[in-house]
Parts: sequence; structure tokens; C-alpha cells
Amino acid sequence: MSLAASIRTIPDHPKPGILFRDITTLLKHGPAFAQAIGLLADRYRDAAVQKVAGIEARGFIVGAALAHALGLGFVPLRKRGRLPAEAIGHDYELEYGSDRIEMHVDAVAAGERIVVADDLIATGGTAEAALRILTHAGATVIECCFLVELPALGGRERLAGLGCGMHALIAFDGH
Repeated sequence: MSLAASIRTIPDHPKPGILFRDITTLLKHGPAFAQAIGLLADRYRDAAVQKVAGIEARGFIVGAALAHALGLGFVPLRKRGRLPAEAIGHDYELEYGSDRIEMHVDAVAAGERIVVADDLIATGGTAEAALRILTHAGATVIECCFLVELPALGGRERLAGLGCGMHALIAFDGH
């Protein structure tokens, strides 16, 4: 089954010239979703991963499913102000402003081996923020994984510049 074919492309969303890669069509197709999570789980099964961290919002879907497939705990990386207990965070830049993601201070222990999961990597700004939070807490991020990569936007290079590898199941040209 072609995972790329299970992802809908919506032209001119959210603005003209953008090709939006909509993973909801992959998620609603049980065999495609199972295949995607299976491929990611196979990659990390023997990597001594201890937890999976997922970035809000669609990274929760990918990350929680991956954690379940590996029998591991899941760490939610949330938007500003959404966590009920003491949290640490990192601000990052968006195309039109800035945002922040946060994590509970007790979510990971020093030295824990973590995989960061999200649905898509474009510029890598959100993934960088996740990497910085986790390493600040003393965890070791062994890799970031995604369903989709948009290589033209430079996310892979951004993470490599921070010393972190990444893996994506599908790459689409363009924005």
C-alpha cells in the first residue's frame, strides 16, 4: 500500500500557493494507519527507546500510537498553558509570530532515551523546540520521526544542525 497515496493534498490552503498535506485521510484508513505506525515501531523496536514524546496536536496521534506499539510511556508536549502541573517550555518562531510548547517537569528523567513524534516536518521550528525542552530536562533525543517531510523547507537540515537525526515515512516536493 502506498502511504503517500493515502494522504490528501489540498491546494491553496491555508493560503494561495500552499499544498496542504492532510493526514486525516491516512488516519481514517485503518490499514494505512497501521502500516505507518508499524514501520515506525520497527525502526525503534531495538533502539533502547524509553519513551515517545508527541507534539500537540497531531503528534499526539502518531506518538501515542507509536508508544503503544512499543509498549512505552508517552510524553505530551503541549501548547502554552495547557498542562496542569509545573512545566518547562520553549518559545519558537512561526511564520507570523511566535508560540510555545511545554512539558511537565517530571515527564522525563535525566538520561532517558526519547523519540519525538509529529505528523509533519516543514521548517523544523516546532521539532527544535521539542528537542530543546527534552535536552534541557536531561533526556537524550535519539531521533525525531514524522509521517511526512517537506524537504524544500529545510527541517531536516535544521535538526541535523542541532545534532539530531530524523526519519520520515513520506516526502513531498513543494510547500
